[in-house]
Amino acid sequence: MCGIIGGTGETPVLPLLVEGLRRLEYRGYDSAGIALPAHGTIWRRRKAGGTRSISELGEGVGDAPPGITCGIGHSRWATHGAPTEVNAHPHTDASGRLAIIHNGILENFRELTHDLPRRGAELVSETDTEVLAHLIAAEVAGGAGLADAVRTCLRRVEGKFAIAVIHADEPDLIVAARRSSPLVCGTDATTAYLASDIPAIHGKADRFYVIDDDRVVELTPGAIRVTDLQGSELVPEEREVTWDLAAAEKGGYPDFMSKEMYEQPAAVRDTLLGRIVQGRIALDQVRLSDEDLRMIDKVYVVACGSSYHAGLVGKQAIQHWCRLPVEVEIASEFRYQDPVLGRTSLVVAISQSGETIDTLEAVHHAKQQGAPVLAVCNVVDSSMARDADAVLYTRAGPEIGVASTKCHLAQLVAMQVLALYLAQVRGTSYPEEVAERLGHLEQIPQRVAAALESADTVKGIASAPDVRDARDFFFLGRGVGRAVALEGALKLKEISYLRAEGYPGGELKHGPIALIEPGTVVVAVATRSRLAGKVLSNVEEVKARGATVVLVVDERDVDVPAVRKLADHIIPLPGTGHELFQPIVDNIPLQLFAYALATARGNDVDKPRNLAKVVTVE
Repeated sequence: MCGIIGGTGETPVLPLLVEGLRRLEYRGYDSAGIALPAHGTIWRRRKAGGTRSISELGEGVGDAPPGITCGIGHSRWATHGAPTEVNAHPHTDASGRLAIIHNGILENFRELTHDLPRRGAELVSETDTEVLAHLIAAEVAGGAGLADAVRTCLRRVEGKFAIAVIHADEPDLIVAARRSSPLVCGTDATTAYLASDIPAIHGKADRFYVIDDDRVVELTPGAIRVTDLQGSELVPEEREVTWDLAAAEKGGYPDFMSKEMYEQPAAVRDTLLGRIVQGRIALDQVRLSDEDLRMIDKVYVVACGSSYHAGLVGKQAIQHWCRLPVEVEIASEFRYQDPVLGRTSLVVAISQSGETIDTLEAVHHAKQQGAPVLAVCNVVDSSMARDADAVLYTRAGPEIGVASTKCHLAQLVAMQVLALYLAQVRGTSYPEEVAERLGHLEQIPQRVAAALESADTVKGIASAPDVRDARDFFFLGRGVGRAVALEGALKLKEISYLRAEGYPGGELKHGPIALIEPGTVVVAVATRSRLAGKVLSNVEEVKARGATVVLVVDERDVDVPAVRKLADHIIPLPGTGHELFQPIVDNIPLQLFAYALATARGNDVDKPRNLAKVVTVE
């Protein structure tokens, strides 16, 4: 998730830009840059040193022209193009007189590129953003003012964006705009500010403004003007900010984990963005040909922790829709199992960071055996992405909390996309069937948002004495609900330090039921599926032995007599149109449940004891 900072006023702007980028470091970044309109041209510096980029940038601006009072800065989390200096923002047009920074994805940038050759522009980066720089510059060259040029070009753009543009011809002006990606503005008596997040300008501006979608903002010293894309002037909504800086970095949330849980609708939406086109899936970065994918006769999924649970759901989706056999292996065990691999075996490696050592070693082993590898990860140009033959990026943005929430949901979505893509390529589903499933998938962000509304219900359950005082928790599920149960138990262990185990419900009578007694809490996932009735039968068994039962059910089943009879506590959830999509929503209340119990115990949910975000040693 890129960071944006900008300002125009009466005092030198460079210190504001460098400090603002440092304040946005929590968003994650792999490169950074600054641009100033100076003496008829654009002065620009960029660095691509990973998490050192902002420090290197701050040390490398000593030759900046003095006294410049307008400028923009950017920290990049790569989406289009590797994290290199040539792909770092700001980007300029061919003349070097216009600069642009951008957070988001331009879905139709290839279509927009078709205009560039006849306009005399040549792309020098791999990014979608540079296309927009050339198009806006062409409008300015044709006589338009910068704000009008931005409005004209954005009327053609599909996708999400927050942008800021400067031009040497109007050196006190910044033109910014947004659609879906975050953007805030602020003012004081002499300066106008813009940023992707309030922390970058907290303590600088004394008034803050909410910028709505498809709005263009013209920033001049001490003032902002807001219009729609047609140029009609609008009055922006002023926002009161009472947070301190530490709270502002978390968006007003008490910790990063809660912030990231509430970012999950956006994480799901962004992972789908641009990949569903007219009822079909388009995956530009899956570099394996259709012929390669049709040759596959077996799939291995390798992953660790929450990523492993996403793989379990992906297994059922691939087997159901593609009729391919799938094995899911814990990555640290994969190469020691002597797997039978070859050119017709597809290895799918899942890792949030793309740097997990166990998964990397599994990838290396698969490559040595001649198997094609597809990586599902959240970090562009990570080690795993570079080593793999193909990559499917989740677009959850940086995840600071150690316990994965939004990245896990994005992985679940990515695995569904992969399964449907394989079905599409291999012809195991009719086009209309794929289109119908994609229609349901596009509704998932709204379902996730609705599930997050259960937070108060879940908090109330967690504070009930029969749950609050428990030490032993069991999570049960059947089918794809098994993976949800495993993930729910993992979350509770990670951040609450309570004993929690996840089981397929059918395994109860093969041992675990011996541990069920009064004071034990059983959380059962019984949302609508072919096996929901069997889950309720398992619940009857634990209820008869005195367990406290928390039942996660479809909101349409809350008043079903069996549910009312068995449940001590009920969490209702929306349906998703297909049971294979249901884990994406069913995970939400289990995250909230773990969070509620952990915070009640006074634990640091962002940094649970003994755990690290990325495991880099075996």
